[in-house]
Amino acid sequence: MTALASPTPARAAASAATAGAPLTIGQAAERSGVSPKMLRHYESLGLLPPVARTASGYRLYGEKEVHTLRFIRRARDLGFSMAEIAELLKLWQNRRRASGQVKRIAQSHIADLDRRMAEMQAMRRALAELADCCHGDDRPDCPILDDLAQGATP
Repeated sequence: MTALASPTPARAAASAATAGAPLTIGQAAERSGVSPKMLRHYESLGLLPPVARTASGYRLYGEKEVHTLRFIRRARDLGFSMAEIAELLKLWQNRRRASGQVKRIAQSHIADLDRRMAEMQAMRRALAELADCCHGDDRPDCPILDDLAQGATP
């Protein structure tokens, strides 16, 4: 059996609030679908509160942290930035929040996605036009390279 380091009162309360046996970082990562490296990264960013540790310094996670990691993973899957995720986490954890705040973040993200999609469509059209102009044969002249060279500084 592993001995636990003396947790702070806040850590003790958090540990008491989590159900089930403590999970190692690998187990928490597996259950949440987040790699151990990303789990540590999210913790370093403050997206996860510090967790209890064993006497030898190993992190111990509970179901509450796994649930939070799933929230973060889903938000990342939807393309939210780390700053947006931090704000969404605060709102998720605040039961007195106004849903309008959450909707504003989502709508702002949708607008950003629309802008980026329009930029990518413009890039695709430009590249398709250049590809159509290229013969793609054994000749050395290439309109794609010519166009790229026009934007390069000597």
